[in-house]
Order: sequence, then C-alpha cells, then structure tokens
Amino acid sequence: MNGTAALVLGIVVAAVSSAAAQAPAGGAQTPPAPMTHLQIIAKDTPRPQLLQQMQAIAASLGVQCNYCHVMEGRGGRTDMAADDKPTKTAARGMMLLSREINSKLPETIGKVPEATTRVGCATCHRGVPIPKQIADVVSDAASAGGAAAGLAKFRELREKFYGGQSYDFTENGLLAPAQRTIAANKPDDALAYLQANLDYYPKSVRSYLVMSQAHMSKQDKAGAIKDLEKALDLDPHNAQAKTELETLKQ
Repeated sequence: MNGTAALVLGIVVAAVSSAAAQAPAGGAQTPPAPMTHLQIIAKDTPRPQLLQQMQAIAASLGVQCNYCHVMEGRGGRTDMAADDKPTKTAARGMMLLSREINSKLPETIGKVPEATTRVGCATCHRGVPIPKQIADVVSDAASAGGAAAGLAKFRELREKFYGGQSYDFTENGLLAPAQRTIAANKPDDALAYLQANLDYYPKSVRSYLVMSQAHMSKQDKAGAIKDLEKALDLDPHNAQAKTELETLKQ
C-alpha cells in the first residue's frame, strides 16, 4: 500500500469511528426535532405529511425551501420557524385564501364537495413564484425598452419554460401583446410581435388577421389586404378574413 492509499484509508476509518462514537447506544436514531410555530397547518400533522405539503408548495412555485424559510447555508443561520421573510407571511395568507375558496366552491357551482375541483398553489402559479400571464410579462418589459425588450423577455422565458405549464407559448402568446400595442397606437411594435409569432407558427391565421389590423392602423390598406389574402390561403373558410377583405376591396 502506498502512502496516499494509506492516508485515504486512515481518513475513512477515522470518520466511521467518529460516527459510531456519536451514535446513540443500541443503534437507535435520534428523533428529529418537532415542528414548531405552525399557524395554518394543524399542529398535530405528522411530520412526513407536513414535509410532503411543503414540498408540494415549493414545486408549485418552482422554488426551494429558502424562498420562505431562513436557510442561510454554511456558516449562516437556519431557523425554519422564523417569520423574517415576507414570502412566508404571504404563503400563509394564500393558504387561507385557497381554503376559503375551496369551502365556497361546491355551493357556488352546485356540486357536492367530492365532485368539485379544488384549487391549490399550482392552480395559479404553475411553477413560477409570481403567476403573471405571458402577455403581462412581455408588456412590462416593453414599457421600458419597446417591442425589442418585450420579445427578448418572451424568448428568454420560452427558452427556460417551454414544454411546461408556466406560460402560454402557443400562437396566442404574442397575440395579446400585439393587440395591446395596436390599441396604444404602436402598430410597428405590433408587427414585430406578429412577425416573431409567425416565425414560431407560420400557419397562424389569427396572426395574419391581427397583422391586417396593424397595417390598417398605419393606413397601409395594401398591406392589410395582403395579410387577409394570406389568411384565406391558409383557411379558405375563415369568415372574418372574408368579410374584412371584401370590405377593404369595396
């Protein structure tokens, strides 16, 4: 045995001996400390059940325990019962709110409790801490940097969350921001959103319909007619495209 191997073996033996010395007599494990400061969840909830609930909340928000609890890592403070973080207070409030909704749902929709769909954290959050619609996130980003910033935020979120349930990345995802910018008299921003949408969904009839509205907002009748004709190429039976095209050609 060379010197390095002997050193490694000595460390392992020392670690095992130390662990054995610290273990209670008879091999019994020290029970975990009881949960304290429970305010919403029943205080007599079994520990495994409580941990399962906490894990479900964390997964619903796409966060880890330290999002609500004081867990500062190596050398720092760990105090799961502390109320230092506003997110913990908010979580308690949301738990009470969901309980109230669930208690009222059966009577509201005329179903027995067993047949009523219950709401929970995942109902709104769907894997993100702040449950905002993609159109709102894009619009918030665009308020500071225009359509380019809005599209950059959309692509960032799409890269990270596509395939999950957090945001709507169907063809609808960029239609709402486009319609908002048309209403705000920013047709060029709308066209930027719509062209990006067509890059993802080349056969999106709705994108061409909204694009025609953006062109009309720019007083570009020829562009709007072209958009509607494209929409009809994709969907010859689309009543909205037919009606609007006939109106423009009169």
